[in-house]
Formats: sequence, structure tokens, C-alpha cells
Amino acid sequence: MSRPAPTLRSRAIGWLAQREHSRVELRRKLLAAVARQQRAAADAADAAEGVPAAAAPTEQDIDDLLDGLAAKGLLSTERFVESRLLARAPRYGNLRIRQELAQHGVAVDAATAQQLQASELERARAVWAKRYEGLAPDAGGRARQARFLTARGFSAEVVRRIVMGRDG
Repeated sequence: MSRPAPTLRSRAIGWLAQREHSRVELRRKLLAAVARQQRAAADAADAAEGVPAAAAPTEQDIDDLLDGLAAKGLLSTERFVESRLLARAPRYGNLRIRQELAQHGVAVDAATAQQLQASELERARAVWAKRYEGLAPDAGGRARQARFLTARGFSAEVVRRIVMGRDG
């Protein structure tokens, strides 16, 4: 005999216990879980004809669950942004961080954006120094270093200052 499928609430709390999630990300995961559950129920109904399938949760049910989790403080946009910044800021530039947060449907507040902007040169210098021994002697090497830093999401001005050796 198999265990019953976990409820959406228990799934959501389990995912939130592992790490912070944005509302958009958690909603997407819950919708995927409902879709999997519906496919499994349809397969089971096909195998045992005549057995009615249980009603699947709707998108409104998921939104209500997310509202409840947010009201209880289990789902927090501020904590999500803070945890994402702690994980990403040492390795990535402002552009990449903003793009990733935008994918999750959140944005950085003005004070945090200013703090990130102020530290971007220092963070870029640390990432660059970890990867490269020093300034490149030729244009090809500088272009390679610039592509590396640009791919990490650092601004063009910061990349130019690092690669050209004017980062002081």
C-alpha cells in the first residue's frame, strides 16, 4: 500500500524549509506538483475504471495557500531577496543579480541597489583576481577577461576599469 500524496501545504512548507523561495517560484512548483498529481490520478482512474478522481486544487487554491503562508510569515519577499543577494553578490554583478530577481518577480529596493552599486567594483576585482594572475598583455587577453566579467553581470564601466588596470 502506498502513502498518500503530500498536501500542497506540506509540499510548500517543505520547500520553504530547505531555502527561501519567491512567491512566483513557489507558485510554479506547486502548479507543477498539481499537474503531476492530476496525471497520476488520471492514470489510476484509467487503471480502475469507474472510480471517480478527486478534485484537483485550482490556481485560486494555490494563491490562497500562498497568501496564507505570507500572512504567517513563512513566505517573505524580503527574506528571499536577502538570501539571494547573500548567495549571488560575491560572484556576480548588479546586472545579473537584478535579472535573476526579475525572473522571480521581485526587485531590489533603492537602498540595497545603492549598496550593491557601491561595492560592484570591489566585487568585480575579487572575482577577476580569483580567475586571472594579472593584467593581460595583449588585446586578445583583455577581451577574454572582459567577456568573463561581462558574463558575470558586471557593468561595462567596471569591466573596463578592471581590465585596463584603472580599478584603484
